[in-house]
Amino acid sequence: MTQFIEVPWRSLSDEALRGVIEDFVTRDGTDYGAVETPVEQRVAAVKHQLERDQLVVIFDNYLSSIQICALDDWRQLQTESDE
Repeated sequence: MTQFIEVPWRSLSDEALRGVIEDFVTRDGTDYGAVETPVEQRVAAVKHQLERDQLVVIFDNYLSSIQICALDDWRQLQTESDE
């Protein structure tokens, strides 16, 4: 079984996509510098990156969780799984 499956973010409802993005931007370790950036601004930035195909939404079968990752990281995961 493939561990990671790409989820077309446009196939998610607006509410589901927002939940995925909010979870991503509010995780521990998501430090945005000395000045705290409002969640709304971080959500908008991530959505913009999704729209520009810089980020992808993936489902992790092993952890049964949904993640957002950089397109380059996603391609690396695909390459590693093919080996």
